[in-house]
Amino acid sequence: MKFQKLARTQNPLASFSRAFLLLPISLTVFLATWIDSTASPQHEFHGASPIQWSVRMANSQIKRLGDQLSWQESRKSKWDYTTGLFTLSLLKLNENIPNPAYVDYTKDTIGSFINPDGTIRNYHQEDYNIDNIAPGKTVIALYEITREERYKKCADLLRQQLASQPRTREGGFWHKQRYPSQMWLDGLFMAAPFYAEYTIDFHGPAADLDDIIQQFRLIHQHLYDSKSGLYWHAWDEKLQQDWADKTTGRSANFWARGLGWWLMAQVDTLDFLPDQHPGRAEIIQLIQGTCTGVLNHQDPTSGLWWQVLDQGKRRGNYLESTSSTMFVYSMAKAVNRGHLTRDCIPAIIKGYEGIIRQFIKIEAGGEISLTQCCAVAGLGYGRDGSYEYYLSEPIVDNDLKGIGPFILAGIELQKLLGLPMNKTKPLN
Repeated sequence: MKFQKLARTQNPLASFSRAFLLLPISLTVFLATWIDSTASPQHEFHGASPIQWSVRMANSQIKRLGDQLSWQESRKSKWDYTTGLFTLSLLKLNENIPNPAYVDYTKDTIGSFINPDGTIRNYHQEDYNIDNIAPGKTVIALYEITREERYKKCADLLRQQLASQPRTREGGFWHKQRYPSQMWLDGLFMAAPFYAEYTIDFHGPAADLDDIIQQFRLIHQHLYDSKSGLYWHAWDEKLQQDWADKTTGRSANFWARGLGWWLMAQVDTLDFLPDQHPGRAEIIQLIQGTCTGVLNHQDPTSGLWWQVLDQGKRRGNYLESTSSTMFVYSMAKAVNRGHLTRDCIPAIIKGYEGIIRQFIKIEAGGEISLTQCCAVAGLGYGRDGSYEYYLSEPIVDNDLKGIGPFILAGIELQKLLGLPMNKTKPLN
């Protein structure tokens, strides 16, 4: 089964190319010079390059959190996908701006949960919570750095969960045991990149890669909306949940961070799909189509994205930071990998500028914060998926679901602009 034909145009970014050509000549020349990889090696966003902002955010968050994310008997800290995302961003930053403190911090957090036999403190496989798979990407990275056998055993344990994870009739992973027969956009990010990396690194069977592609196909089949080019947040196979449409099983709204998880899942999984795998072209097509929908709903004034994506300035809606960082990261990475054309670079730059301008706050001590983060959103157990619901969840600062993608976005944008990986300039 192939993905359904994507709506609007064979070239998902053609409209952006045409728009670029219609700009005034002076602005077109400026943008062409700006985004060309052979342009001047210096480009700043409010006084700093993207990689400098990433370093500053990483250092700020480490200072803010201290050892709060580490496991201790008396703490409520837990094995968590947000910690996995943040620490993975630190390791990615270390690859470009080497700093042993980033590796040490990751070992002291993720590593603190992992016993010598690879078991995980406070982890229960029988919950079949797909969120618990996501830190596995950091586990594999730590194994590659340290070669400690406990990390390999931990990765094996998480892979065992996927082997027995409950599935829909078509083979889609349930989001959790307590969310039966449901697939959520979030779940693809939680499981697919780890699943793909584990399969490649530890020589899993070729059928596992086919299984991964099937997860993406099912989400596209059940959650894609051809009218908007967006994806609904979740799907209930049984049509039983209060939030589910009784005909389609779909939830009722387009939640921005749900799309962010979905797009990150695509670009991150593609890192591990072999060039010759037939599913690779399908994922690239999916990236292009998803980006078309996302860019069609970018706020033209701020360059950012709304909490409920297609509702614009409807009363109560707000520009949300975690989704905006996810979109900028994913699209910049997709251009860097050749999955998207360079036509969309002006929109990516506008998004990043909007993040720095509107969401970054400089604290009294010199640290920086990411504001306007939706704390959490889900479905079921009193959460009805209505427009009003998505606006009712708390808005917080420095949620790791935004901090991690912000750091990653800076890395990718630095590469996209052809700038050196250099953090030496002082940050004001």
